[in-house]
Amino acid sequence: MELPVVDLSRYLESSGDQLGSDLLDSCREVSRILKETGALLVKDPRCSAQDNDRFIDMMETYFQKPDDFKRLQQRPNLHYQVGATPEGVEVPRSLVDEEMQEKFKTMPKEYKPHIPKGPDHKWRYMWRVGPRPSNTRFKELNSEPVIPEGFPEWKEVMDSWGYKMISAVEVVAEMAAIGFGLPKDAFTSLMKQGPHLLAPTGSDLNCYNEEGTIFAGYHYDLNFLTIHGRSRFPGLYIWLRNGEKVAVKVPVGCLLIQTGKQIEWLTAGECIAGMHEVVVTSKTKDAIKLAKEQNRSLWRVSSTLFAHIASDAELKPLGHFAESSLASNYPAIPAGEYVEQELSVINLKGKKGFS
Repeated sequence: MELPVVDLSRYLESSGDQLGSDLLDSCREVSRILKETGALLVKDPRCSAQDNDRFIDMMETYFQKPDDFKRLQQRPNLHYQVGATPEGVEVPRSLVDEEMQEKFKTMPKEYKPHIPKGPDHKWRYMWRVGPRPSNTRFKELNSEPVIPEGFPEWKEVMDSWGYKMISAVEVVAEMAAIGFGLPKDAFTSLMKQGPHLLAPTGSDLNCYNEEGTIFAGYHYDLNFLTIHGRSRFPGLYIWLRNGEKVAVKVPVGCLLIQTGKQIEWLTAGECIAGMHEVVVTSKTKDAIKLAKEQNRSLWRVSSTLFAHIASDAELKPLGHFAESSLASNYPAIPAGEYVEQELSVINLKGKKGFS
């Protein structure tokens, strides 16, 4: 199955709150796709393939540095919410969640995920994007950024790509709100000053290149929406709402958006947090072979950004979703408290838990 691509250009060109029938149909299409698949491909004219390449080039250079250098940027005292997260720290929820493990047993063989046996084989770098609140109960989720030495372009590249991806998420959030019959700013108003994190991962394909190797074990994201630029090495699988497992191919110049747990909360389960994994496949091995022939880096970088609801904002079903028969499953809770609960469930309240 190929995910449809939604071009955001026409929505960006529209003015005012009065949308024509074509744009309203596009908004309904966005909400429908997010509901049915948990994933959406978008084309945003403000986010070019060249922007993505510039970002990935810099992150490849960084991840290729010696481990001792990268550990200088780790901040375990801040739950790894900024700076570097070493390989072997992030634990996929499916490794510790007994309910998920029971679910595996009932899944058809062709749709089963790869079963994690330990932490993920990936580094990550966490970089905050956008302003943070001056007053917040959740200081550790809103910490100052870490800049590695020897990368004078670091802040500009990270901020530029981060702001562009957040802008794309905001447009999708507006369109989804309209499509769901909510006010246009129902989601975006809650995102203001959220702890948005540009969080690229780096996996060393020089070391981990056997088919079936897990880079990100079966999991959902705990934030609102996650957005990725195109990776140079395939390997991402998602699970549709009907349980079908699908390999995702992101076309050049497009971005992938996935639903997280916070949008599930706000829609009382109308959207559910999308399950996904990243593993080495035969196509990954083909890409490794080509990269070797072209003398390119063998680090698999994902240009991932986690868009969040503001830590002090309340997570609860919005508008008509509050009348849903499932609304009681989503009691009101501050978003930052919810994030901390999720981290503690997978024993990462001193590590980091977006995997």
